[in-house]
Amino acid sequence: MRVIDLNADLGEGDGPWRLEPSADDALLTLVSSANVAAGFHGGDSATMAATCAAALQRGVAVGAHPSYDDREGFGRRRLDVRPELLRAQVAHQLGALAAVARSVGARVTHVKPHGALYNAVVHDEVQARAVVEAVLAVDPALAVLGLPGSRVLAVARAAGLRIVAEAFVDRGYAPDGTLVPRDRPGALVTDPQAAAARAVQMAVHGTVTAVDGTVVRVDALSLCLHSDTPGAVAIATAVRAALDAAGVEVRPFRTAGEVPLLPGGAAQPRTGGAQRVRPDDVAAPRVRPDDLPAPRVRPDDLPAPDPRDAVLDAGDAATDRPGEARAPRDGARGEGPAR
Repeated sequence: MRVIDLNADLGEGDGPWRLEPSADDALLTLVSSANVAAGFHGGDSATMAATCAAALQRGVAVGAHPSYDDREGFGRRRLDVRPELLRAQVAHQLGALAAVARSVGARVTHVKPHGALYNAVVHDEVQARAVVEAVLAVDPALAVLGLPGSRVLAVARAAGLRIVAEAFVDRGYAPDGTLVPRDRPGALVTDPQAAAARAVQMAVHGTVTAVDGTVVRVDALSLCLHSDTPGAVAIATAVRAALDAAGVEVRPFRTAGEVPLLPGGAAQPRTGGAQRVRPDDVAAPRVRPDDLPAPRVRPDDLPAPDPRDAVLDAGDAATDRPGEARAPRDGARGEGPAR
């Protein structure tokens, strides 16, 4: 049976960012993994505890959703953060969520960066390494979610961490496999049936149809949908029904040795990103013994980038809440909304 994970970014609605009514409770009955905000862009201790407890009750895997320290901007702005500070900030968030999760009987299984940080580590080697070093320091059993072909997945893989490439059922794709920028036509997929058809295409065939009709490959072990996409609950409901009808099992990657299968049976994704379809294009990555870091994490512990890892332009991976981005503060490079 084909297997896919279905994830959503949850626990972000506190204070000024609270959405009413919240879609979190309904989505937790439909997804298999929840990426829980860890306080730096959204969420607070009470929200983290409630979201983790609800996920545990429904059998949904709990993941950490760390961000730049940019609560005012909801993590939407790219910040020039020193790698040692970013490493400490990500470790802080991972540790905080892990402790709160334990307090309600849950545990954290994976990490997915949020917003501008997610976009940055697609290309930025220094910040990607800072994120990976934080994961290694806090819990090397955590899986790392990211965009296919991103530096963070390449560095994490080389360091011996489990990687999970994801695709987006509610975002439009360009012909090169990148996401359509949110300010352009076709950026969002809000029709539930269209999103459901895309989810099946991704899970069963490992492809997606771009806005111009081009069929491109997406090597994804997890499908993402967003709680703030218009009609998110209706979209998630249609996606789950379509996957069930297609014989695709939706389940989380709960244990360190459990990896959902790609279409065709490969146990790990390539990190070459989305690309035009070619026969026999899916291959399992190789991890060399000398790629593994020393037990105690030091800045020079991580291996040099593997030249085999081709990084494609991630385009606009922004998936943020609707609204106008605030002007960047000192040390920030103003960018469009991101999640």
